[in-house]
Amino acid sequence: MKVFIVHAHHEPKSFNGALTRCAEKVLKENGHEVIISDLYAMKFDAISDRRNFTTQKDPDYLKQQQEEIYATEIDSFAADIQAEMEKLFWCDKLIFQFPLWWFSLPAVLKGWVDRVFAMGKIYGGGKWYDNGVFLGKMAMLSLTTGGLPTMYSATGLNGDINSILFPINHGILRFVGFDVLPPFIAWAVSRVGDKKREEYLAQYTQRLLSLESTEPLIYPKLKDFDMTTFQLLSK
Repeated sequence: MKVFIVHAHHEPKSFNGALTRCAEKVLKENGHEVIISDLYAMKFDAISDRRNFTTQKDPDYLKQQQEEIYATEIDSFAADIQAEMEKLFWCDKLIFQFPLWWFSLPAVLKGWVDRVFAMGKIYGGGKWYDNGVFLGKMAMLSLTTGGLPTMYSATGLNGDINSILFPINHGILRFVGFDVLPPFIAWAVSRVGDKKREEYLAQYTQRLLSLESTEPLIYPKLKDFDMTTFQLLSK
């Protein structure tokens, strides 16, 4: 199994760092290949504009998707983006490791998605959802929160965690074809003690060892929609 971890935390000694080190150790010890993109350590540029390309389709007006399609056609993505794309196509499993910031991805990870998930190369032309480029591959979010799990329940103050993660799980990962596994969540890591953090690492180890047998989240398939109105068909 080939696993690509995109790590988005600025502090190596953070619990996110511990989770990524755990994943690398467990997976490699069990015969799997692992590549890690540590975005902060790489000083990954999160700004998406003409720096994404080595060519220009239209030098007078930047239309991002047009330039992405053109770069796909003539293989002219910037080197930093091309390197990340190659890792995506290499892997069988993708893991995003990050702290939940403002109910979403840290800016550097969102910027990574903005730049790397380019039209023409990663989606477009009917390549989406269960016809996506990464059909047959799996992806999973591994994240930490500042709040307790009760805060993220359906009746909790912050709202249902599944709804919060839907734009990432469905709108990013499933959109490009990944089967999306249930997230691994380490709750309130700055509030709990070392014992609980050790429990989280043990739980994550078990999740990593069962990646290939874990059932993905279930989303409606394209055939379940009227493709004129993009509404679910009545049953």
